[in-house]
Amino acid sequence: MNKNPPFRITEKILELVQSISHELGVLSGAKLSIIPINLRKNNQIKTIQSSLAIEGNTLTIDQITDIINGRRVIAPKKEIIEVNNAIKLYNNLNDLNPLLINVLLESHQLLMQGLIIDNGVWRNSGVGIFKGDKLAHIAPPAKRVSLLMNNLFEFINQNKNIPWLIKACIFHYELEFIHPFSDGNGRMGRLWQQLLLMKANAIFEYIPVEILIKDNQDEYYNTLSICDKEGESTLFIEFMGVQILKALEFYNYNTLSQVNTPILRLEFSRIELKQNWFSRKDYILIHKDISTATASRDLNFGVRKNILIYQGDKNQTYYKFKV
Repeated sequence: MNKNPPFRITEKILELVQSISHELGVLSGAKLSIIPINLRKNNQIKTIQSSLAIEGNTLTIDQITDIINGRRVIAPKKEIIEVNNAIKLYNNLNDLNPLLINVLLESHQLLMQGLIIDNGVWRNSGVGIFKGDKLAHIAPPAKRVSLLMNNLFEFINQNKNIPWLIKACIFHYELEFIHPFSDGNGRMGRLWQQLLLMKANAIFEYIPVEILIKDNQDEYYNTLSICDKEGESTLFIEFMGVQILKALEFYNYNTLSQVNTPILRLEFSRIELKQNWFSRKDYILIHKDISTATASRDLNFGVRKNILIYQGDKNQTYYKFKV
Protein backbone atom coordinates (compact mmCIF):
# COMPACT_ATOMS: atom_id res chain seq x y z
CA MET A 1 0.00 0.00 0.00
CA ASN A 2 1.37 3.42 -1.04
CA LYS A 3 1.64 5.67 2.01
CA ASN A 4 2.79 8.72 0.03
CA PRO A 5 0.45 11.71 -0.13
CA PRO A 6 -1.28 11.96 -3.53
CA PHE A 7 0.16 14.63 -5.86
CA ARG A 8 1.37 15.09 -9.43
CA ILE A 9 4.42 16.92 -10.81
CA THR A 10 2.98 19.18 -13.51
CA GLU A 11 4.77 21.27 -16.13
CA LYS A 12 3.86 24.38 -14.14
CA ILE A 13 5.46 22.96 -10.99
CA LEU A 14 8.65 22.12 -12.90
CA GLU A 15 8.76 25.65 -14.33
CA LEU A 16 8.25 27.15 -10.86
CA VAL A 17 11.00 24.99 -9.37
CA GLN A 18 13.33 26.14 -12.15
CA SER A 19 12.46 29.83 -11.61
CA ILE A 20 12.85 29.54 -7.84
CA SER A 21 16.20 27.82 -8.32
CA HIS A 22 17.26 30.72 -10.53
CA GLU A 23 16.34 33.28 -7.86
CA LEU A 24 18.23 31.26 -5.25
CA GLY A 25 21.19 31.20 -7.62
CA VAL A 26 21.11 34.98 -7.81
CA LEU A 27 21.16 35.07 -4.02
CA SER A 28 24.09 32.67 -3.71
CA GLY A 29 26.04 34.55 -6.38
CA ALA A 30 25.60 37.86 -4.58
CA LYS A 31 26.18 39.08 -1.06
CA LEU A 32 22.52 38.50 -0.26
CA SER A 33 23.30 35.08 1.20
CA ILE A 34 24.12 37.03 4.36
CA ILE A 35 21.56 39.66 5.24
CA PRO A 36 21.69 42.68 7.53
CA ILE A 37 20.52 42.08 11.08
CA ASN A 38 17.88 44.80 10.88
CA LEU A 39 16.37 43.34 7.69
CA ARG A 40 16.40 39.85 9.19
CA LYS A 41 14.52 41.12 12.25
CA ASN A 42 12.01 43.09 10.18
CA ASN A 43 11.23 40.11 7.97
CA GLN A 44 10.74 37.86 10.99
CA ILE A 45 8.26 40.36 12.43
CA LYS A 46 6.40 40.45 9.10
CA THR A 47 6.25 36.64 9.04
CA ILE A 48 4.82 36.47 12.57
CA GLN A 49 2.32 39.27 11.96
CA SER A 50 1.09 37.80 8.66
CA SER A 51 0.74 34.22 9.89
CA LEU A 52 -1.20 35.31 12.98
CA ALA A 53 -3.30 37.81 11.01
CA ILE A 54 -4.51 34.96 8.78
CA GLU A 55 -5.92 33.40 11.96
CA GLY A 56 -7.62 36.64 13.04
CA ASN A 57 -4.96 38.30 15.21
CA THR A 58 -5.32 42.09 14.86
CA LEU A 59 -1.92 43.26 16.16
CA THR A 60 0.03 45.41 13.71
CA ILE A 61 3.71 45.20 12.78
CA ASP A 62 4.37 48.25 15.00
CA GLN A 63 2.63 46.63 17.97
CA ILE A 64 4.56 43.38 17.53
CA THR A 65 7.78 45.40 17.30
CA ASP A 66 6.85 47.12 20.57
CA ILE A 67 6.27 43.74 22.26
CA ILE A 68 9.68 42.52 21.08
CA ASN A 69 11.27 45.70 22.43
CA GLY A 70 9.56 45.27 25.80
CA ARG A 71 7.09 48.11 25.44
CA ARG A 72 3.54 47.90 26.75
CA VAL A 73 0.87 47.20 24.14
CA ILE A 74 -2.86 47.59 24.75
CA ALA A 75 -4.57 44.69 22.97
CA PRO A 76 -6.64 41.57 23.78
CA LYS A 77 -4.71 39.28 26.15
CA LYS A 78 -5.14 36.27 23.85
CA GLU A 79 -3.56 38.10 20.92
CA ILE A 80 -0.58 39.22 22.99
CA ILE A 81 -0.05 35.61 24.15
CA GLU A 82 -0.16 34.46 20.52
CA VAL A 83 2.52 36.98 19.58
CA ASN A 84 4.78 36.20 22.54
CA ASN A 85 4.55 32.46 21.83
CA ALA A 86 5.36 32.99 18.16
CA ILE A 87 8.33 35.23 18.98
CA LYS A 88 9.83 32.55 21.28
CA LEU A 89 9.42 29.89 18.60
CA TYR A 90 10.62 31.92 15.60
CA ASN A 91 13.68 33.12 17.52
CA ASN A 92 14.88 29.50 17.56
CA LEU A 93 14.06 28.31 14.04
CA ASN A 94 17.56 26.94 13.48
CA ASP A 95 17.19 24.69 16.51
CA LEU A 96 14.06 23.00 15.12
CA ASN A 97 14.53 19.81 13.11
CA PRO A 98 11.51 19.64 10.78
CA LEU A 99 12.10 15.94 10.10
CA LEU A 100 11.23 14.85 13.64
CA ILE A 101 7.61 14.37 14.68
CA ASN A 102 8.37 15.06 18.34
CA VAL A 103 9.75 18.48 17.36
CA LEU A 104 6.43 19.28 15.68
CA LEU A 105 4.58 18.37 18.88
CA GLU A 106 6.97 20.38 21.06
CA SER A 107 6.66 23.38 18.73
CA HIS A 108 2.87 23.23 18.87
CA GLN A 109 3.07 23.03 22.66
CA LEU A 110 5.04 26.29 22.76
CA LEU A 111 3.06 28.05 20.03
CA MET A 112 -0.28 27.35 21.70
CA GLN A 113 0.84 27.66 25.35
CA GLY A 114 -1.85 29.41 27.39
CA LEU A 115 -4.30 29.32 24.47
CA ILE A 116 -5.65 25.75 24.56
CA ILE A 117 -5.47 22.94 27.12
CA ASP A 118 -4.34 20.21 24.72
CA ASN A 119 -1.34 21.98 23.20
CA GLY A 120 1.39 19.63 22.06
CA VAL A 121 -0.85 16.56 21.60
CA TRP A 122 -2.97 15.20 18.77
CA ARG A 123 -6.66 16.03 18.88
CA ASN A 124 -8.92 13.36 20.41
CA SER A 125 -12.19 14.23 18.70
CA GLY A 126 -13.61 14.76 15.24
CA VAL A 127 -13.50 18.20 13.67
CA GLY A 128 -15.21 20.05 10.83
CA ILE A 129 -13.85 23.28 9.33
CA PHE A 130 -16.42 25.97 8.65
CA LYS A 131 -16.16 29.05 6.46
CA GLY A 132 -18.96 31.21 7.67
CA ASP A 133 -21.93 28.88 8.09
CA LYS A 134 -20.73 26.47 5.39
CA LEU A 135 -18.88 23.24 6.17
CA ALA A 136 -15.65 23.47 4.15
CA HIS A 137 -13.75 20.39 5.32
CA ILE A 138 -14.25 17.30 7.47
CA ALA A 139 -10.90 16.17 8.85
CA PRO A 140 -10.01 12.46 9.18
CA PRO A 141 -11.18 10.75 12.40
CA ALA A 142 -9.06 11.45 15.48
CA LYS A 143 -8.06 7.78 15.79
CA ARG A 144 -6.25 8.02 12.40
CA VAL A 145 -4.29 11.21 13.12
CA SER A 146 -1.23 9.53 14.64
CA LEU A 147 -0.90 7.06 11.74
CA LEU A 148 -1.40 9.76 9.09
CA MET A 149 1.16 12.07 10.67
CA ASN A 150 3.69 9.23 10.98
CA ASN A 151 3.17 8.45 7.30
CA LEU A 152 3.65 12.12 6.42
CA PHE A 153 6.95 12.32 8.30
CA GLU A 154 8.05 9.06 6.70
CA PHE A 155 7.36 10.63 3.31
CA ILE A 156 9.46 13.75 3.88
CA ASN A 157 12.31 11.74 5.41
CA GLN A 158 12.57 8.98 2.80
CA ASN A 159 11.82 10.49 -0.62
CA LYS A 160 15.26 11.91 -1.46
CA ASN A 161 14.40 12.39 -5.15
CA ILE A 162 11.65 14.93 -4.44
CA PRO A 163 12.94 18.52 -3.98
CA TRP A 164 12.49 20.10 -0.55
CA LEU A 165 10.53 22.87 -2.20
CA ILE A 166 7.83 20.42 -3.30
CA LYS A 167 7.91 18.43 -0.06
CA ALA A 168 7.46 21.66 1.93
CA CYS A 169 4.27 22.50 0.02
CA ILE A 170 2.95 18.95 0.26
CA PHE A 171 3.55 18.87 4.01
CA HIS A 172 1.78 22.21 4.42
CA TYR A 173 -1.29 20.97 2.57
CA GLU A 174 -1.37 17.54 4.24
CA LEU A 175 -1.13 19.04 7.73
CA GLU A 176 -4.11 21.27 6.96
CA PHE A 177 -6.00 18.27 5.56
CA ILE A 178 -5.25 15.97 8.51
CA HIS A 179 -5.84 18.83 10.97
CA PRO A 180 -3.96 16.97 13.71
CA PHE A 181 -4.47 19.56 16.46
CA SER A 182 -7.60 20.99 18.03
CA ASP A 183 -6.32 24.48 17.13
CA GLY A 184 -3.23 26.11 15.61
CA ASN A 185 -3.07 23.93 12.48
CA GLY A 186 -2.82 26.85 10.05
CA ARG A 187 0.11 28.54 11.75
CA MET A 188 1.86 25.16 12.27
CA GLY A 189 1.45 24.28 8.59
CA ARG A 190 2.97 27.58 7.50
CA LEU A 191 5.79 27.30 10.04
CA TRP A 192 6.68 23.76 8.96
CA GLN A 193 6.64 24.77 5.31
CA GLN A 194 9.21 27.44 6.16
CA LEU A 195 11.39 24.97 8.08
CA LEU A 196 11.33 22.51 5.17
CA LEU A 197 12.13 25.31 2.71
CA MET A 198 15.15 26.09 4.91
CA LYS A 199 16.34 22.55 4.08
CA ALA A 200 16.47 23.70 0.46
CA ASN A 201 18.22 26.97 1.28
CA ALA A 202 18.94 28.64 4.63
CA ILE A 203 17.88 32.01 3.19
CA PHE A 204 14.23 30.96 3.63
CA GLU A 205 14.63 31.72 7.33
CA TYR A 206 14.28 35.37 6.30
CA ILE A 207 11.81 35.17 3.40
CA PRO A 208 8.32 36.21 4.62
CA VAL A 209 6.18 34.04 2.31
CA GLU A 210 3.32 34.45 4.82
CA ILE A 211 2.82 38.05 3.66
CA LEU A 212 1.79 36.83 0.22
CA ILE A 213 -0.41 34.12 1.71
CA LYS A 214 -2.18 36.78 3.78
CA ASP A 215 -2.57 39.04 0.73
CA ASN A 216 -4.04 36.10 -1.23
CA GLN A 217 -5.98 34.59 1.65
CA ASP A 218 -9.16 33.86 -0.29
CA GLU A 219 -7.23 32.02 -3.00
CA TYR A 220 -5.24 30.19 -0.31
CA TYR A 221 -8.38 28.77 1.33
CA ASN A 222 -10.10 28.18 -2.00
CA THR A 223 -7.09 26.19 -3.24
CA LEU A 224 -7.11 24.08 -0.08
CA SER A 225 -10.80 23.40 -0.66
CA ILE A 226 -10.34 22.41 -4.31
CA CYS A 227 -7.49 20.06 -3.37
CA ASP A 228 -9.74 18.43 -0.76
CA LYS A 229 -12.30 17.72 -3.49
CA GLU A 230 -9.67 16.50 -5.97
CA GLY A 231 -8.00 14.31 -3.35
CA GLU A 232 -4.46 15.57 -4.06
CA SER A 233 -2.21 18.54 -3.32
CA THR A 234 -1.09 19.35 -6.88
CA LEU A 235 -2.96 22.66 -7.21
CA PHE A 236 -1.74 23.75 -3.76
CA ILE A 237 1.89 23.04 -4.75
CA GLU A 238 1.38 25.28 -7.79
CA PHE A 239 -0.25 28.03 -5.71
CA MET A 240 2.48 27.98 -3.07
CA GLY A 241 5.21 27.82 -5.72
CA VAL A 242 3.93 31.09 -7.17
CA GLN A 243 3.92 32.74 -3.73
CA ILE A 244 7.44 31.49 -2.92
CA LEU A 245 8.75 32.78 -6.26
CA LYS A 246 7.15 36.21 -5.71
CA ALA A 247 8.56 36.40 -2.19
CA LEU A 248 12.08 35.62 -3.45
CA GLU A 249 11.83 38.18 -6.25
CA PHE A 250 10.58 40.83 -3.82
CA TYR A 251 13.30 40.00 -1.32
CA ASN A 252 16.00 40.08 -4.00
CA TYR A 253 14.95 43.51 -5.24
CA ASN A 254 14.47 45.11 -1.84
CA THR A 255 17.63 43.75 -0.24
CA LEU A 256 19.78 44.89 -3.13
CA SER A 257 18.31 48.38 -2.84
CA GLN A 258 18.80 48.54 0.94
CA VAL A 259 22.47 47.61 1.33
CA ASN A 260 23.67 50.96 0.05
CA THR A 261 25.18 52.88 2.97
CA PRO A 262 28.48 52.53 4.87
CA ILE A 263 26.77 51.34 8.05
CA LEU A 264 24.76 48.64 6.22
CA ARG A 265 27.79 47.46 4.27
CA LEU A 266 29.76 47.24 7.51
CA GLU A 267 26.89 45.37 9.17
CA PHE A 268 26.86 42.91 6.28
CA SER A 269 30.62 42.43 6.59
CA ARG A 270 30.53 41.87 10.36
CA ILE A 271 28.36 38.76 9.85
CA GLU A 272 30.80 37.25 7.35
CA LEU A 273 34.12 38.39 8.79
CA LYS A 274 33.18 37.92 12.45
CA GLN A 275 36.20 38.63 14.71
CA ASN A 276 38.86 38.00 12.07
CA TRP A 277 41.36 40.58 10.90
CA PHE A 278 40.71 41.63 7.29
CA SER A 279 42.11 43.94 4.64
CA ARG A 280 40.45 46.45 2.33
CA LYS A 281 40.73 43.83 -0.40
CA ASP A 282 38.79 41.34 1.75
CA TYR A 283 36.10 43.98 2.29
CA ILE A 284 35.78 44.61 -1.46
CA LEU A 285 35.41 40.86 -2.10
CA ILE A 286 32.21 41.01 -0.04
CA HIS A 287 30.96 44.19 -1.72
CA LYS A 288 31.91 43.63 -5.35
CA ASP A 289 29.85 46.60 -6.54
CA ILE A 290 31.84 49.31 -4.72
CA SER A 291 35.08 51.06 -5.69
CA THR A 292 38.37 51.03 -3.80
CA ALA A 293 37.75 54.63 -2.73
CA THR A 294 34.30 53.75 -1.36
CA ALA A 295 35.75 50.81 0.54
CA SER A 296 38.37 53.10 2.10
CA ARG A 297 35.69 55.61 3.12
CA ASP A 298 33.58 52.82 4.67
CA LEU A 299 36.52 51.52 6.70
CA ASN A 300 37.55 55.00 7.85
CA PHE A 301 33.93 55.60 8.84
CA GLY A 302 33.99 52.36 10.85
CA VAL A 303 37.13 53.44 12.68
CA ARG A 304 35.73 56.92 13.45
CA LYS A 305 32.46 55.45 14.77
CA ASN A 306 34.34 52.99 16.99
CA ILE A 307 32.95 50.03 15.02
CA LEU A 308 36.39 48.90 13.84
CA ILE A 309 39.88 48.72 15.28
CA TYR A 310 42.92 48.64 13.01
CA GLN A 311 46.63 47.92 12.87
CA GLY A 312 49.30 48.62 10.26
CA ASP A 313 49.56 51.44 7.74
CA LYS A 314 48.56 52.22 4.16
CA ASN A 315 48.31 49.04 2.05
CA GLN A 316 49.26 46.92 5.06
CA THR A 317 46.34 48.09 7.19
CA TYR A 318 44.15 45.39 8.70
CA TYR A 319 40.81 45.85 10.44
CA LYS A 320 38.68 43.96 12.92
CA PHE A 321 35.17 44.50 14.25
CA LYS A 322 34.91 45.45 17.90
CA VAL A 323 32.89 43.06 20.05
